[in-house]
Amino acid sequence: MDQLRQSLLDAPIIEKGDYEYFVHPISDGVPMLEPGLLREIVIRIIRKVNLEDVDKIVTPAAMGIHISTAVSLMTDIPLVVIRKREYGLDGEVSLHQQTGYSEGDMFINDVNEGDRVLVLDDVLSTGGTMKAVLDALDHIGADVVDTVAIIKKAGSNELDDTDHHVKTLINVKVEDGSVVIVDEHGDD
Repeated sequence: MDQLRQSLLDAPIIEKGDYEYFVHPISDGVPMLEPGLLREIVIRIIRKVNLEDVDKIVTPAAMGIHISTAVSLMTDIPLVVIRKREYGLDGEVSLHQQTGYSEGDMFINDVNEGDRVLVLDDVLSTGGTMKAVLDALDHIGADVVDTVAIIKKAGSNELDDTDHHVKTLINVKVEDGSVVIVDEHGDD
């Protein structure tokens, strides 16, 4: 994970209210995402998660899409994007997510009871989006085979007191305006 580690150490920090936010190609699309970094992340995901019984990859819009697309292409597992726009299609399920800096409704289509899914997201920080997604998938009756976030911002989050477990590739914290690597191997 040399490229991911170094790219995080080099990431600029901005403040959104009281929230220190690192700007990174995986979570923000800036600076540009180098193919080698994306390839490194996809290989690590494929090695870390249980894909054997997965029918669908599920990712919230927007910054999980590029990672999930690359994993889908490498594994031939279809991709479902949870969108911020309602279409009103049959079976559409809405969820409300709140993060450290935003909140809003999201919508899931094409996930049905009994579907075996991998949930993949770019960053686990407050846990608001991931908790809302996992709760909605439970409500639908989908079987969440595995859950992974590329980067975890260390500290408490909304999943701490739940039965949900999220694997991560690398864990960081923001301290004195810099990213600090807490665990370069993430959570298993």
